[in-house]
Amino acid sequence: MFKKIFSKQKKESLDKGLEKSKKSFFTKLSKAVAGKSKVDDDVLDDLEEILITSDVGVDTTLKIIDRIEKRVAKDKYLGTAELNRILREEIAGLLAENETDSQSKIPDNVKPYVIMVVGVNGVGKTTTIGKLAHKFKAEGKKVMLGAADTFRAAAIDQLQIWADRVGIPIVKQKMGSDPASVVYDTLQSAVANDVDVVLIDTAGRLHNKINLMNELSKIKKVMQKIVPGAPHEILLVLDGSTGQNAFEQAKQFTKATEVNALAVTKLDGTAKGGVVIGISDQFQIPVKYIGVGEKIDDLQEFDKNVFVDSFFSL
Repeated sequence: MFKKIFSKQKKESLDKGLEKSKKSFFTKLSKAVAGKSKVDDDVLDDLEEILITSDVGVDTTLKIIDRIEKRVAKDKYLGTAELNRILREEIAGLLAENETDSQSKIPDNVKPYVIMVVGVNGVGKTTTIGKLAHKFKAEGKKVMLGAADTFRAAAIDQLQIWADRVGIPIVKQKMGSDPASVVYDTLQSAVANDVDVVLIDTAGRLHNKINLMNELSKIKKVMQKIVPGAPHEILLVLDGSTGQNAFEQAKQFTKATEVNALAVTKLDGTAKGGVVIGISDQFQIPVKYIGVGEKIDDLQEFDKNVFVDSFFSL
């Protein structure tokens, strides 16, 4: 049933990572259907509240409820025992609408493939870059990092630690340098050294959206001078444990730049796993990766069927 890439070990990590979300969700769902045999208005009202409090988001919740209402109207015999299955099917269907083929595959005909990673400070951006670098290197690709978050010395140092840990080159300048200059040097070096994948870290500040927009635009222009079409991917990293705040960040960043991929981190430490469903639906941008633990392999490729299966299995 699952893609071959989804090993038993990864499935176990995912199940463990979603444990808090599942427990919270099923506790509420059990209370809502207790003593009821059919899916009536009361059950649907309760379900609506459960989905919203599980951080699925209001708009996505209303879509799911609408789909379930239509199913119930069509099949008069649907009971509460089937609710779990129907929910699973409708949410998987919703997520499928934003899925692209070979979501996390790096195209062979694009070299270097440039990924610009954006997101506010503290969401796990640098860690995500490090884990992605490890993943790509394990796939046999030549990887390079660019430390374009020059506003914090800690960000440059942290990225250096990951470069050393994974065993790949990093291009950096001193704190306070022009981020676009770092990007220029990174891509020049990547082209000269026949690198397959370049991961660029950027500053995670949202306090002034105009500055952020200008900076990201400038970085993109510089990239295109050396690698036409770059960045090929703008990956927005969101902290799943912040729930609705993650929606707000997604809103701000999608306005500031053309985000075309999402990574949702820290799902293992929260009961807010439903945020993945809402963000994927609301922003019409594929969730490519989810973070379900602290180990280097705990950044997983997102597979909607595996995710929904895990979320709805006790």
